[in-house]
Amino acid sequence: MDGQYTISQLAKVAEIPTTTLRYYERIGLVEPEDRSHGNYRLYSNESLKKLRFIRAAQATGFTLDDVRALLSDDSGNTPTCGSVQGLIEERLADIKTRLKDLQHVQKVLNSALRKCQKQKKNDCCQVVQGFSD
Repeated sequence: MDGQYTISQLAKVAEIPTTTLRYYERIGLVEPEDRSHGNYRLYSNESLKKLRFIRAAQATGFTLDDVRALLSDDSGNTPTCGSVQGLIEERLADIKTRLKDLQHVQKVLNSALRKCQKQKKNDCCQVVQGFSD
C-alpha cells in the first residue's frame, strides 16, 4: 500500500494488534492524518514509519514515555544527543539491575536443580517444600 491506511490496514502492515495502535493513538504517540468519506481514520506512511520506530525503540528497552521523548522534546523539536544520552543511561542502569536480579535467580535455580539431582526421582521434592515453607 502506498499512502493511506485505515487503522486495521496500518496495524496489519505494521504487524501489531489493532488494539495496540488504538492505545498508541489514545496516549498521543500516533495520530490519524485524515478521515475518509465514511469518517474512518486514515493514516499515512509517516504513521507507519513512526510505528516501526516505536516498536524498535521498545525492543531496545525504551518505555513508551521514553519513546515520546525520543520523538520530540518539550518544544516539539527533534531531541538532542544530550537528552537522548540521558535516556540511554537510564535504560542501561535498569538493564544492569535486571541482569543482577536474573543472575541471582539463576544461582537459586542452579542450587535447586543440584538438590533435585541428588534426590531419588520418587522422593518428595525438597525444593517444592522449601518454596512452601
